[in-house]
Amino acid sequence: MNDALLNLLRCPFCGTRLSLVDTGATVRVNGQIRSGVIGCGCCAFPIVSGIPVLIADDVTRQAVRALEAGQPEDALLGLLGLQGDRVEQFRTLLATPEGTYQSALKLLSVDAEGTYFLYRFSDPTFLVAEAIVRALAPYGATRNGPILDLCGGCGHLTNVLASLAPNVVTPAQTVVTDLYFWKLWLATRFTAPGAAAVCCNADAPLPFARDLFSMVVLTDAFPYIWHKRLCADEMARVSRSDGTLLLPHLHNVLGENFSAGSTLSPADYRDLFVMGHTRLFSDATLLDDLLAHSTIDLTKHRSPEEIGNEPSLTLVASSQARTFKTHAIPERDGVEGELIVNPLYNVERGHERSVLTLTFPTPEYEAEFEDCRRYLPASVTIDADVSGPLAPAMFGSQYSELRRRRILVDAPPRYRD
Repeated sequence: MNDALLNLLRCPFCGTRLSLVDTGATVRVNGQIRSGVIGCGCCAFPIVSGIPVLIADDVTRQAVRALEAGQPEDALLGLLGLQGDRVEQFRTLLATPEGTYQSALKLLSVDAEGTYFLYRFSDPTFLVAEAIVRALAPYGATRNGPILDLCGGCGHLTNVLASLAPNVVTPAQTVVTDLYFWKLWLATRFTAPGAAAVCCNADAPLPFARDLFSMVVLTDAFPYIWHKRLCADEMARVSRSDGTLLLPHLHNVLGENFSAGSTLSPADYRDLFVMGHTRLFSDATLLDDLLAHSTIDLTKHRSPEEIGNEPSLTLVASSQARTFKTHAIPERDGVEGELIVNPLYNVERGHERSVLTLTFPTPEYEAEFEDCRRYLPASVTIDADVSGPLAPAMFGSQYSELRRRRILVDAPPRYRD
């Protein structure tokens, strides 16, 4: 983080500004604060690997003590929850220039969530969320100020948001937050290194100044937040008056969902957000239009009664009526990161030919994301050897279709093993 981001932060408990505490723990590298302690009148918080951790618990207090004792590695290991053999594995990962997101994810995620985060770039909920933010970008939603990706996990959508908002607010044009430090460490190291990260709890007041963000995005996470009214009010508080709130994939209490969380009805979701025009959209319709017509049609808003018992919905709140139109989503053939074969495919390589077979990591993943089959074929033969680095020219006339269907993915560098 840098001083400009520090100026945007507020204590989540007393609401006052935070400043660096002179403990001798501050380390700056190329203008960035890599480690240190920040505080206010009520709390002290650690900065570890450039990530401020604005949570008050035993782990963060231990991290502060480690920093003050001149032991930043202990602070990092503690926040990552690493012990025993995993410590040496992590040190080896750091010492390996070829270390990948996939290998780091396997080490840092100790449950099934790690499976989800490897395949995020091609799951149906991500496709819709990505398309919506790309649709809104030309209309100022990502260009008039910084963007907040709240509960952004490992930073997959943050990566997209950062690419849409170049040089908007140089210090902190895109900010990703999450409750879990390990996810943000992965985001800043691999998935969204151009973004700023803040570790905080969305069940508490958000640690930002008011009237700050041009867009606040909360994807796939709102049903898991207990203090929903507080979170909704906080999203509005930190958003600019002309900003946009976007909540893709809200689980509907009237429908059936995997790992549903604490869900609300469509009407209850709508009533929490009173900023400008608040409109609801059917996730099924959004995906249908995206796959069939390459559009996001925000004229097709639905009443709670029309959504009924559909499993999930998307909420968009904006004071700008021009937001709610039909948006064409152009094909993206360029490569901003590194071209890879979708990790959902098992690859059998032959001489100048590769056979790809769709292989889901678990039955649970297959059941939850079965809509992948609508654009990911069960098997595909590519007239190219994909065993080495990939370039668009290798795939000839197949390339655009392979990209459109997410068989080939534009991923951040060093994403896969």
